[in-house]
Amino acid sequence: MAIAAKKKKTCKNGHQFYKTSDCPTCPICEAMAKPESGFLSLLAAPARRALTNQGITTLVDLSALTEKEVMSLHGMGKASIPILKSALAEKGLSFRK
Repeated sequence: MAIAAKKKKTCKNGHQFYKTSDCPTCPICEAMAKPESGFLSLLAAPARRALTNQGITTLVDLSALTEKEVMSLHGMGKASIPILKSALAEKGLSFRK
């Protein structure tokens, strides 16, 4: 199996980084965008982007969706659901039925 060559890329903010894929996400920008607290800080970057791209930034926003709707978002993985359920439960909330 061949190993893909890393390509040097520059994001729109001028950060330079290397990637082997065509994924445009800048790891430097992504690290700077990670919240320090709250339920979004518990998620991996793809899952966090999946929610924020849909305008879901609070647990109340999240509770308006069903688990199936959340799982259908591009970037959301099965490992994120228990994290989200726990965060919702801490605030007395749950996914919409």
